[in-house]
Amino acid sequence: MKSAFLSSILYLSSSLFVFAAEPVRILAMGDSITQGGKTFVTYRLPLDQKLRAAGAKYEFVGSQQSEGPGGPLWHEGYGGKNAEYLAGIAPQKLRQARPDILLLHCGHNHSAEEKPVPGILAAERAIIEAARKQNPKVVVLLALVIPSGKLPKYAYLPELNQAEVLLARELTRPESPVMIVDQFTGFDPQKDTILDKVHPNAQGAEKMAAKWFSALKPWLK
Repeated sequence: MKSAFLSSILYLSSSLFVFAAEPVRILAMGDSITQGGKTFVTYRLPLDQKLRAAGAKYEFVGSQQSEGPGGPLWHEGYGGKNAEYLAGIAPQKLRQARPDILLLHCGHNHSAEEKPVPGILAAERAIIEAARKQNPKVVVLLALVIPSGKLPKYAYLPELNQAEVLLARELTRPESPVMIVDQFTGFDPQKDTILDKVHPNAQGAEKMAAKWFSALKPWLK
């Protein structure tokens, strides 16, 4: 999903932003898809492998911990929690983590009957505002969330993703860009999830990691 809007942000990333010699602090925030579980894979593991292989100078930050091949991987992923919950804890968590880059993938854990899109957008807005309060130059990578085969519960996700494009366009700033990362396109819930048709299997996690990695590359040395 490329547009003049996204192209301009990519230009900004390569021309205006040069992080210091310290490792770039990356915070992954979301629900169980970010956290991972005993029966499914989180994108953070293959993403960490890609970043290490590329020689990037980075560190994952957050208050939650899981193990990776290179040691602990910190994050703010919470199974079963929705965007509104994340907005509630964001000020404290972001104050502690102080990320340079925020990876935000949230929008599940509602149902279509709730008509949840306005509430999710308000929560994402609050999270971004909280991130900027701690770091006025934070880079926000906002995901168009992966599709789900669990219907009709998650039938609202395409609507949410369309609205997120507009939200990113509204909130992006030259000094603190909000970039869309299209995790929706190319993700097949029939092939890329476990039996629940919601959580990524190894193939799905790899697809998500590749999208995040591509979006992160302009910001890392």
